[in-house]
Amino acid sequence: MTSHHTLDNRFALARFRDGDAVRLGLVAGDRIRALSPDELGAADLNAFLAQGDPAWERLAALVEADGPWRPLDDVILTAPVEPRQVLQTGANYRQHVIELVAAGLTNSSDRTPDEARAFAAKMMDDRAANGEPYFFIGLPACVVGDDVPLALPAYSEVHDWELELAVVIGRETFRVSREDALGHIAGYTIVNDITTRDLVFRKDMKEIGTDWYRSKNAPGFLPTGPFLVPAQLVDESDAHVRLDLNGETMQDSSTSDLLFDVPALVSAASQTMPLLPGDLLLTGSPAGNGQHWKRFLTDGDVMTGSIAGLGTQIVRCIGEAS
Repeated sequence: MTSHHTLDNRFALARFRDGDAVRLGLVAGDRIRALSPDELGAADLNAFLAQGDPAWERLAALVEADGPWRPLDDVILTAPVEPRQVLQTGANYRQHVIELVAAGLTNSSDRTPDEARAFAAKMMDDRAANGEPYFFIGLPACVVGDDVPLALPAYSEVHDWELELAVVIGRETFRVSREDALGHIAGYTIVNDITTRDLVFRKDMKEIGTDWYRSKNAPGFLPTGPFLVPAQLVDESDAHVRLDLNGETMQDSSTSDLLFDVPALVSAASQTMPLLPGDLLLTGSPAGNGQHWKRFLTDGDVMTGSIAGLGTQIVRCIGEAS
């Protein structure tokens, strides 16, 4: 299977399959070259990411160098990261949350839709000014490349998509300020945070609330990549985010609509637990998921997710035999 990936940025890291092994490669345009430990200047990917800007500068020098380049379509890419921790952000696109809140208010009160939206907008602006981001944890084992088909578990028929910009942590980050947070980011990648909607809220114990373990952590529920693009090549404050399902656009937004921006998220997440080199921090998903369209994932669906500067991931869904 060819990769169908092209990098729309100067260079990036990727991981690709080489027989039974997975190797680290430098990507430039539509070509890739394997990286030796000497070229990487580190024992592994996460050790490389911990080194910060000088490490990326070494790789930038290789972009123009001769070497064992090969066409990107000749290799099978897999997830470009190996996180030890995955943090996910909920309810973080302003317009998306306003729509959700306004819909609830319109249904449950005598407010008109316009009044409900104005009330929700004021609520969100107050939350951005005075509130805290909402985090939960995912399992690193769910991180896979788009070379792995998404098996839709047979226990539900409401598996949903949520395309997200994902931060990849560089040097260890503990109790960092908003002002210093960007300096702790190695790069960015794409993650589709798959969610089983009917498992999000516990029916047997409503007082407990949400069940993120069961609703978001089935095998392969975090398709990631294809590329890890260095932070200095990405405008995280205004990146176009788009997901197409079978060629039809479902999500179409920009990270400029984030309620809490990337520095705020990294700072807040780092207050509790040190974030380690290579860890993933998902930033939330814009409006347009399956719950909005009343259309969920089924056998044979193809999701094409892209974020400006980070390339495109193509995830194929297969129904799991019950």
